[in-house]
Amino acid sequence: MGIIEKMRLDGKKGFVTGAARGIGKCTATGFAEAGADVAIVDMDIAEAEKTAKEIAAATGRKVFALKCDVTNEAEVQAMVDKVVAELGGLNFCHANAGICINEAAEKMTYAQWLKVINVNLNSIFLTDTIAGKYMLAHGGGSIINTASMSAHIVNVPQPQCAYNASKAGVIQLTKSLAVEWAKKGVRVNSISPGYIGTDLIRSSEFLKPLIAKWEDFSPMGRLGAPEELESICVYLAGDTCAFTTGSDFIIDGAFTCF
Repeated sequence: MGIIEKMRLDGKKGFVTGAARGIGKCTATGFAEAGADVAIVDMDIAEAEKTAKEIAAATGRKVFALKCDVTNEAEVQAMVDKVVAELGGLNFCHANAGICINEAAEKMTYAQWLKVINVNLNSIFLTDTIAGKYMLAHGGGSIINTASMSAHIVNVPQPQCAYNASKAGVIQLTKSLAVEWAKKGVRVNSISPGYIGTDLIRSSEFLKPLIAKWEDFSPMGRLGAPEELESICVYLAGDTCAFTTGSDFIIDGAFTCF
């Protein structure tokens, strides 16, 4: 069997949070194209169902949508239980849900700070540990977390201290879980995307004026495409990276290199 065949995900089951659109939609598509059955998890159930139908039609895999507030422990537990029941198991997950509030630190309210930390970091803990408990009891698996290049640098000119702090926390959580579970068959890694040209970013009235600045500063002179994150996630979900855990993969077009 060649390396391409070994990298396929035939027979594997998983879910992606924040998967109705953007990065999550693209990685869920990649998982399905590689042969996996996938649950599309999002608060926007209408868009999630649309995405699930689209991916299922294009790939022939079992793909369904689930509504879940990933900051609610009971809902995350129910979501994981539903994925296992519907798909017949759980081999991988991509904890991708996240938000950003651009506000100067001296003007940011504590409620805003907590909202970002809750969605971007606390939800990753809930998703990873609840999915991880199942994987630990059923032969192992792979967990992929979405961090950000913002865990490595301070973005300018937009103010986003809560986002940066939350994503740095995701990387350290990833490494901590990887060490704890290294001998138990559960691998935990993270991806740190740079500026990715999702529809949300390109349509944001606040961010649109900044895109040209980001592109000028980028060594590659452009934003990344969500589709350019698919291959690393497919790799991390599969068996060919059995020795890869506790790693953070920066996909930023060399933005953080200087």
